[in-house]
Amino acid sequence: MSLIDAARRVREAAYAPYSGFKVGAAVRGASGAIYTGCNVENVAYPEGTCAEAGAIAAMVAAGETEITEVCVIAGSARPTPPCGGCRQKLAEFARGETPVLLATVDGETLATTVAELLPGRFEVGHMG
Repeated sequence: MSLIDAARRVREAAYAPYSGFKVGAAVRGASGAIYTGCNVENVAYPEGTCAEAGAIAAMVAAGETEITEVCVIAGSARPTPPCGGCRQKLAEFARGETPVLLATVDGETLATTVAELLPGRFEVGHMG
């Protein structure tokens, strides 16, 4: 299964009764395995989770900590980038040159990288 197909499939499982905005994400780990996540809303909006965070959590739960490729798909007019928090989460587990494919359910895509999504990312070196 391709990364975009995995993201498209998990998007259908999204729990978005308040916004109606379903998002699916798939990340490929260094092993080649694909991990997926979908957005899960909550009536207390800040308590929901993003699709990207869910995919990363699934990857880490499986014992992997390196992302080699990302795909995010949403039911939007244009490819929708991850929120700021998810950009930082992706940067935690991916290199700057890691490819990110943003897609719509209608087939429009935008290829980018983690570094393009989050220039000047916060890193562990900033903490010392």
